[in-house]
Amino acid sequence: MMPTGMILLLIVAALVYFGVAHRILDRMRLTDAQALVFIGLMIAGSFIDIPIMRGEIETSINVGGALIPLALAIYLFSKSDSSAEKIRSVVASLVTAAAIFAVSIFMNFEPANAIIDPIWLFGLIGGVVGYLSGRSRRAAFIAGTVGIIINDVVNLIRAVSMKMPATVAIGGAGIFDTIVLSGLIAVALAELVGETRERIQGGPENEDRTEMDLVQFNEEGDD
Repeated sequence: MMPTGMILLLIVAALVYFGVAHRILDRMRLTDAQALVFIGLMIAGSFIDIPIMRGEIETSINVGGALIPLALAIYLFSKSDSSAEKIRSVVASLVTAAAIFAVSIFMNFEPANAIIDPIWLFGLIGGVVGYLSGRSRRAAFIAGTVGIIINDVVNLIRAVSMKMPATVAIGGAGIFDTIVLSGLIAVALAELVGETRERIQGGPENEDRTEMDLVQFNEEGDD
């Protein structure tokens, strides 16, 4: 049976290929080709785990589940329109990490008591908090992915400092890891809520209105 993460990415790839996601990607400063390349790298990289530490604390990082999403987040961060958006992205990532860390400490994830799979729970929390903190599509994706990575790193530091045996796999489930899921949920929420707000307000959001004004200004300058 095909993993859910693979299905989600293939659906996203299909939407990108047929131009349905062009509007979202344009706002995130991504071309269709770039998005398809990143999706392909996530799928291919999900089969590659890079060992970092061995011994009582086994640590590894998955290429498709962590490194590629992190690279995409860094790229989107570099495309931020202003320093304020960059600061918001950083703060949103820290808030997301703190929320995931708090939930992981206070909730019981024993199979007999678990109401929802932790991957889905953390992905949903990461996506919701990432959107609420970041607001824009770019900031939401950055917060959703980087926030989960920060939480994984914090868990690794805790294990090392407490000298307790542990296995820390950052992005270890590949494309079905919380990192990928959280990023997708964050962007989906940003688009859904953003689109709803636009319809209520009768026009594009500020970030998109700014882009339209710039285009109009350039066109007038050419005349």
